Amino acid sequence: MPAAKAFYGGLFGWRGADVPMEEAGGYGMFLLGDRYVGGYGPCMAPEQPVAWLAYFQVESADATAATVTGNGGSIVAGPMDVFESGRLAVLSDPEGAVFGVWQPKEHHGFGVVDEPGGMCWFELLTRDSDRAKTFYGTVFGWHADAADPYGSSSEYTEWKLGGEGFSGMMRMGSDFPPEVPAHWMVYVQVEDCDAVAARARELDGEVHVPPTSIPPGRFALLRDPQGGVFSVIALTES
Repeated sequence: MPAAKAFYGGLFGWRGADVPMEEAGGYGMFLLGDRYVGGYGPCMAPEQPVAWLAYFQVESADATAATVTGNGGSIVAGPMDVFESGRLAVLSDPEGAVFGVWQPKEHHGFGVVDEPGGMCWFELLTRDSDRAKTFYGTVFGWHADAADPYGSSSEYTEWKLGGEGFSGMMRMGSDFPPEVPAHWMVYVQVEDCDAVAARARELDGEVHVPPTSIPPGRFALLRDPQGGVFSVIALTES
């Protein structure tokens, strides 16, 4: 975790703030200034890869977990209380993509979003997009709309809730190695995609997809030194 705090601090200017309780197991929050950007914590099992975990807010973590298992998904951890902050569950969809749900109490989530240095998009990559549409529509009530943000013929879906787009889904084709599992990708908004990609290399990270221009802006797929994969995007101003 010290290495993670050093990498993301150097890349985005985030500051790590450990939860000052032994029971927290070293968990902490990334801050941009004094606003919440995300969290960090230790891997809980030897086989668990380093990864970012997307959380979606729900009214009841227990009810959502039951709906997930009733529709072909599974429970990875929880549901469990996190002190007085909220109640969480870590779940997976029928294709194995892992995500979290958060039932807020004192902690309501992001303090910064949709601006440089904050999260701006979650994206599901899956090989069975039709099954995913049914699953996430049932679990969260999301509506799936066809979209083409990459300016290509790849199958892409925009998730909407209440008519507002907030997330996406891409079907993984033959260009994805078979060993890459279905997963959720997080996007951090930046001012200069090329500069951030270059800085990631300086910090011993890797650039898996170099800065590339797409209709929404310019993005890159990066990997931190411990294997955590994430994307950055500099959005085109409208």
